[in-house]
Amino acid sequence: MTNEFDSRDNGYRYTSGDQLPRDDYRPAYREAPDESGSVYYTAPAPTPKKSLFRRTWAKVLAAVLAVAVIGGACGYGGAALFRTAHTDHTTVTQSTRDAVEVSLKKVDGSTVMTPSEVYAATVNSVVSINTSSVTTNAFGQPVEAASAGSGFIITADGYIVTNYHVVKGATAVNVTLYNGQEYPATVVGGDSDYDVAVLKIEAEGLQTVTLGRSSELNVGDTILAIGNPLGELTFSMSKGIVSCCDRAINVDGTPFKMIQVDCSINPGNSGGALVNLYGEVVGIVSAKYSSYASTTVEGLGFAIPMDDVQTIITDIMENGQVTNKAYMAITAGTMTESMAAQYRIDVTKGVFVFSTVAGGAGEKAGLKLGDVITKLNDTDITSMEDLAAAKKNFKAGDTVTLTVYRDGEYITTELTFDAQPETTGTEQQTPQPNQGQQQVPDSWEDFYNYFFGGRNGWGN
Repeated sequence: MTNEFDSRDNGYRYTSGDQLPRDDYRPAYREAPDESGSVYYTAPAPTPKKSLFRRTWAKVLAAVLAVAVIGGACGYGGAALFRTAHTDHTTVTQSTRDAVEVSLKKVDGSTVMTPSEVYAATVNSVVSINTSSVTTNAFGQPVEAASAGSGFIITADGYIVTNYHVVKGATAVNVTLYNGQEYPATVVGGDSDYDVAVLKIEAEGLQTVTLGRSSELNVGDTILAIGNPLGELTFSMSKGIVSCCDRAINVDGTPFKMIQVDCSINPGNSGGALVNLYGEVVGIVSAKYSSYASTTVEGLGFAIPMDDVQTIITDIMENGQVTNKAYMAITAGTMTESMAAQYRIDVTKGVFVFSTVAGGAGEKAGLKLGDVITKLNDTDITSMEDLAAAKKNFKAGDTVTLTVYRDGEYITTELTFDAQPETTGTEQQTPQPNQGQQQVPDSWEDFYNYFFGGRNGWGN
């Protein structure tokens, strides 16, 4: 076997044999024999080596891709594990509970209701009250003022109860019902000592409240106040408990026996309904303390007990005023230590009698100038506020026993109350001589003669 290089086609020519020797083997492409019977094998061109840069880059790229694939797989798997392990913390749970509809129950005095049921049963009997009045400023110019309050309907033909201070001095009063209907209102009458007033609107078929007994309240009972706080947040309800059933407070010099509550009460709530869980109105929301002296306070609201004013409301509805209000027919004032020292009286507390009305209850009981009233029945009287508060427990025609300090000793006398004359409506009343006002004697000459004229040895 021979072979020789043929320059014609850059290959080797083999003249015989079908296979190259093992030690001379090199990859070649076999071609078909030519006319002479020779077979050509063409050696492939040598494969050029890749540069070092290209080999390194390829390896780096492969490594990056591998890391990316592995990292992505790990991240996906980690996220899946995290979701599985934290499903309870990240899933938003949506309730499938059906909404509970508030049932409309009738106030029957025996069915205890939820607060939402009480609201549904009574809110149509609550009203919003807006008033306007004209006053005179420091320059003598008329100024119109507006205020707002609350009230509740007590008869189907339009009688409404509210506080006296809500409508006092008003020249126009408008009432708005829960359904949005608005009516002008007439002030039938009111009483400043009890802070109660009655309005009337021309309407029929109104839903009325059911009056309850405030005497049955206990400290800790749940109560609800429905009204119009700030005059804008109309028909709002707040919830609380009874903090005290019989709290004596003084409002602008007038003593009151109140129900103390801790539910939210704000300006505009005045005159609104205080309701128990039976849906009964047990009080008239009247006042709130937001501060006392220099101390800020919270949770101190007050309401007038319904038992104390129910007969008064009826009296105003029927007569336009309180006709059976107890009246002593005297002019009197609070006894003080300075008065006791000045006039050489041995008692420093009580009610000093300046004068009596001719033919009135005080004169018939034998009261006279210089007497100091210290008790009404078993109730100690230390001031005009005490006397006014004690009188609220009585009506015209009732008889009480007064303990009086006179000429250095204590005596007792019986007094039968007269009916107090009173101007009705919201007109500014002219002060009258009575035990509810601290006034001077009708004649300062009588006063001077009594203490300095020598009739009791006190003068010169």
